[in-house]
Amino acid sequence: MIRVAVVDDQELVRAGFRALLDADAGLDVVGEAGDGAAAVELARSHRLDVMLMDIRMPGVNGIEATRRIRALAEPPEVLILTTFDTDENAFDALEAGAAGFLVKDTPPTQLLDAIRAAARGGTVISPVTTRRLVDRLIAARIVRDRPVPAGLDLLTDREREVLGLVARGRSNREISALLQISELTTKTHVSRMLTKLGLSSRVQAAALAYETGLVRPGE
Repeated sequence: MIRVAVVDDQELVRAGFRALLDADAGLDVVGEAGDGAAAVELARSHRLDVMLMDIRMPGVNGIEATRRIRALAEPPEVLILTTFDTDENAFDALEAGAAGFLVKDTPPTQLLDAIRAAARGGTVISPVTTRRLVDRLIAARIVRDRPVPAGLDLLTDREREVLGLVARGRSNREISALLQISELTTKTHVSRMLTKLGLSSRVQAAALAYETGLVRPGE
């Protein structure tokens, strides 16, 4: 069972998402929040797998909430909900550690698939958007305060291999199948890779992989 929370400042929007999620036997909606501060408290007080997070909310917005949530000891994956896929704030939220972002008019089946993918450790962004996102993150040099070559040198051969697959948008399940290892082992490799590189999300890892040439556009 995937434990999900919905965060949006509009009660009607939350009700709509909750009705959709409640209809899926594999999902358990454990809470709702109407602003970022409440979302952080929800993440602290409940064991969550995935949190659907609106960006534009009063008080603590979705970007800052995502940053605080991802700094917790055992944070849920955060999927950003935005009105437009070109929303500049979505890039900032991904930099803050979100697993991906979705437009609010995403078809229901795609939203449910995205939640399951995020729970498995996947990055939930379309290929076209991923390429634009990676370019944007590289341009912003989200790893500018860390010596990139030294960080990569800390990785084992297997962790470097996992980094390359993460950069290509592979989920933990897909990486496990490709490398013929268990999902638990894959999750461990991803966690250690992110820790060694000082990153908080798979999207940041993908940006680093492209920036350093470990993965090249079009591969």
